[in-house]
Amino acid sequence: MVVPIYTYLKLKMVGPKGVITVSSSYEHAYESDVECVEYGEAVENTIELASRLEALAAKSPEPNTMPVVSSRWKAPRGSQSTPINLMARY
Repeated sequence: MVVPIYTYLKLKMVGPKGVITVSSSYEHAYESDVECVEYGEAVENTIELASRLEALAAKSPEPNTMPVVSSRWKAPRGSQSTPINLMARY
């Protein structure tokens, strides 16, 4: 059986030759707490990201239903207009 003693940051357990005591410092305890919180946040963010990706995958259209976009501009029939090049000034 292991007994944590939070007041003195010690962990005591029964060993083959008596009680084993593991000590720590307040700095190490704080660093461990911060590391545990960061790990928990990373796991939570990963789970949330996975659920968002699944939702997006369910909403996305099938590959065969994607609209085809033409890269060429076509003027309407009977129109004499030409496309305006907005980047010509720059």
